[in-house]
Amino acid sequence: MPVNRDRRSNSVAFVDINETRRNSADPGDNRRGSEPFAYDNPTLVASSSNLHDNFNGYIAQRTHMAGSNNFTEIDDTHPSHTPYSHKIKAVCSLAKKKLNGVWTKKTLYKRFPILRWMPPYKTDDAIGDLLAGVTVGLTVIPQALAYANIAGLPTQYGLYGSFLGCLLYIFLGSCKDVPVGPTAVAALLTFQSLGGKGIEHAILLCFLTGVVQILMGLFGLGFLIDFVSGPVSSGFTSAAALIIVTSQMKDLLGIEASGNTFVDTWKSLFHDIHHVRLWDTILGVICIVILLLLRMVAQINIGRTEAPTKSDRIINKSLWVFGTSRNAILVVLCGIIGYMFCRNGEPPFLVIGTVPQGLPDFKLPPFGFSKEINGTTVVTTFVQMISDLGSGIIVVPLVGILENISICKAFANGKPIDPTQELIAIGTANLLNSFVQSFPGTGSLSRSAVNNASGVRTPLGGLYTGVLVILALLFFTPYFYYIPKATLAAVIIAAVVFMVEVKVVKPMWRSKKSDFFLGIVTFVSCLVLPLEQGILIGIGINLVYVLYHAARPKISVEKLFSRGGTEYLLLTPDRCLIFPSTDYVRNLVTKHSIRQGIPVVIDCSHIYGADYTAATVIESITSDFASRDQPLLFYNLKPSVSSVFEGLSPKDFVVFYNHDEVDELLKNRSCIKKQMEIMD
Repeated sequence: MPVNRDRRSNSVAFVDINETRRNSADPGDNRRGSEPFAYDNPTLVASSSNLHDNFNGYIAQRTHMAGSNNFTEIDDTHPSHTPYSHKIKAVCSLAKKKLNGVWTKKTLYKRFPILRWMPPYKTDDAIGDLLAGVTVGLTVIPQALAYANIAGLPTQYGLYGSFLGCLLYIFLGSCKDVPVGPTAVAALLTFQSLGGKGIEHAILLCFLTGVVQILMGLFGLGFLIDFVSGPVSSGFTSAAALIIVTSQMKDLLGIEASGNTFVDTWKSLFHDIHHVRLWDTILGVICIVILLLLRMVAQINIGRTEAPTKSDRIINKSLWVFGTSRNAILVVLCGIIGYMFCRNGEPPFLVIGTVPQGLPDFKLPPFGFSKEINGTTVVTTFVQMISDLGSGIIVVPLVGILENISICKAFANGKPIDPTQELIAIGTANLLNSFVQSFPGTGSLSRSAVNNASGVRTPLGGLYTGVLVILALLFFTPYFYYIPKATLAAVIIAAVVFMVEVKVVKPMWRSKKSDFFLGIVTFVSCLVLPLEQGILIGIGINLVYVLYHAARPKISVEKLFSRGGTEYLLLTPDRCLIFPSTDYVRNLVTKHSIRQGIPVVIDCSHIYGADYTAATVIESITSDFASRDQPLLFYNLKPSVSSVFEGLSPKDFVVFYNHDEVDELLKNRSCIKKQMEIMD
């Protein structure tokens, strides 16, 4: 067979066996006829005979994937050019282009979503946002007081973190339903990260949480939350709910207890159980029952569902408002009861006590501080504070954004979510919240549900929530003194008990038992160990699962006959070839090929990616097959994968795209090898 000796390069060569030679890429090459054509690399020896039909599309696709071939010529001999001058100019030009890209209209609208929804803002939107914002404000005030208790901080710090984040989210937030502020999980993680260190560490943790989240957003690291799978998230959330309930039992029973884990807290509770205060327990239990009943009231619908009358709608809306505002109603009523008892002497139950009135000072977070203990001044440096916070600096931001993204997805109605924008929004909120002495916060699922059900139209609903919290700090904090601690404990218990995801256990067991095992391990780890260590264990085991499946692709083995009666072995890997799986694949291919001793075809239809290690393995495999004089063919190899393999110029690398050509390729294999020997 004639060979085109003039078209040689150092890349890969496809040789068409039967078809006429394609036009030469060289305009000056006028040769025509039946010469076979080669495309790069003298070691890649064959393609199917029907390659001519799709060859141009194949090359076009590879060219598109490879990028632009445009080059800029730089004359280094010009006297104005120093060895680095053109490099500096190139860097400056690139930086200028990047900066110009940042300040485009599209980018501004993306990073400041208020520019999209504010121009068409209408009166109906304002009414919906007002009602929703006030309703959420009535919910967040009692919750904030209780969440500060979970974090182990004075009550007022919960309110400090409940207004500025709401206001900032109006400009940066991409989800209308998210009210930013303290949450039960964030408060619990703060408590475990602090380890009893005090408010200075909590404020610094808030600052660092914001910094980490902003950096993640700027560097596009929102994808990291994808490594937290559903089972890990369910196990973590359920464990956190039980730990939060456990942490509130001390106020429900009126006793002293402490502990960083579920087990330690229960040990402390049993140790002090003989000091139970009866009236605190009775009041707490009654409050929990009332809250659960009012929760059911909010779900009552009177009249016809499809076409309710006007009176039915008014009644249903009133019941919903009454049930939704249950926390605020109960706290006010119990505060009145506490006030009446305090007027007549010592109340029979524990109350919150004095809450400082007024807004917090706007100042830098503490990057080190000093305290006087027993007449001795103890200085704590910034480095020591970082060391004290430990892994909480990473875990708190990750869990915070995970919680927020989950809320956005729940209320997105199928619309895409921008994790980068949410990272920037929540990170900025935490960063500036640290200037008003707050601990870390994020979006709250319970308040988001209230916000959505209240008919919120835009993020502007956060304005009214923030204003309500500010008014509470300015005028109502003296009345918080009389609120019973058992009531706040009941508010938290009645809210987080529904976070235990019991309903996913049965479907998870039926769907995939390994996922069920992963959820259980995460759940138990979070209960026994500190929460941040528990979720890291869950994520770690999940990554081991992912790496194991990547390292052990399934390969189907079939012994088939071609149309011409040639027997061959078809091996079909089900996923990409990357470094953890290469040795495993090589051993399987070698074992089956030696055992059968017949031609081997590797179906690459499911191989969508490869790396350098895989390329070295392919080079080794093709070399082994060539030394045994055993045919090896690659079917339907994608261009992006082929380019990786071609980089090492594997020996006898045969690729084809039509199963009907197996006979022809095997028949002409000796002829092709002879061609390549001549070319070499």
